[in-house]
Amino acid sequence: MEEKNILYYIFSVVRILLYPFALLYGAVVWLRNRMYDAGFFTSIGFMVPVIAIGNLSTGGTGKTPHVEYLIRLLQYRYRVATMSRGYKRHSQGFILADATTNALRIGDEPMQYFLKYPEAVVSVAEERMTGIPALLQRRPDVEVVLLDDAYQHRSVKAGLNLLITDYSKPYYDDHVLPFGSLRESKAAAKRASAIIVSKCPPDLTEAAANEIKSKLNPLPNQSVFFTYLEYKMPFDFSTGEPVLLKGKNVLLVCGIARPEPLQRFITDNANDLHTLTYKDHHYFVSADLEEIKSTFDGWSAEEKIIVTTEKDAARLMLHREKLSEWGIVIAVLPVEVAVLFGQSTELDGIVVSYIESVVAENNEFFAPPDQQTYL
Repeated sequence: MEEKNILYYIFSVVRILLYPFALLYGAVVWLRNRMYDAGFFTSIGFMVPVIAIGNLSTGGTGKTPHVEYLIRLLQYRYRVATMSRGYKRHSQGFILADATTNALRIGDEPMQYFLKYPEAVVSVAEERMTGIPALLQRRPDVEVVLLDDAYQHRSVKAGLNLLITDYSKPYYDDHVLPFGSLRESKAAAKRASAIIVSKCPPDLTEAAANEIKSKLNPLPNQSVFFTYLEYKMPFDFSTGEPVLLKGKNVLLVCGIARPEPLQRFITDNANDLHTLTYKDHHYFVSADLEEIKSTFDGWSAEEKIIVTTEKDAARLMLHREKLSEWGIVIAVLPVEVAVLFGQSTELDGIVVSYIESVVAENNEFFAPPDQQTYL
């Protein structure tokens, strides 16, 4: 107990010492935003509909499954493209995913999109402002662009900004870096077209949701939605065949920001759980594979399997041949987001209505003069 108290005291002191740096960082970000608001910095718009999905915090809010939600919603109506930074990729510049692509070239999350949604056009670029023209030049058939983790990329004028905040750590209870984990102040939420509270308990009550909504204090034009993670049937990493968790002892291998919801799900659906965690976006090396194999072999449990996430699987694909030699069942656990309180129709409507309005404006703009209407 004394050791915990000492550690808590040290952590508290360090946080207090970091507060001036947070004020300085916040002031710099505030000034940058004011420069964009005043027009001193230019935001470039595009005729193609652009939807930005992002957050105020440094990560772990569940952006990836929300991007996938939009892909599933739109992929059979429009030619959808995703554009990500490609965090921790071993490459630079604009890259369009193709059959030769792997996670090292484009990053784990874009690779996940590429593997799951073959109808989508997947791309990466550090600078979205130049990346979108490069994308449209290479793929002029693209009709909608989803910008992954782009809430702070104000050089691009997105027509729809979806701001995601984690139920367990909402931005209104957080602080600016390095005192907290926010990339910019809470006031930046006013730029959002809609606010999505992610990773909610599936049984969240409307009363609890209304309390959260009151703390978010949305603007009159901002809708607020609540989503939860819905885990799907695991599948074999090598064969794609379904894998049942019931009665299994699970070694969970994951490198994601917040594995707690995943751990709770496995605990509720499997016999026993042992976890090996790595840093978010961690690229597995030989020493990691040896650790995973020795941990699995040293566990005396029967009916044991390895379970990992889709994002981790995108990086483990780099060692596919080695893993297949083990003869161990490695199950990949898919996850999707579902919208609470029957609001999926409203959320879908906001997205589709925005796209349809841009398409209608473009059709009007490019119509022959005798077919144009004027107000």
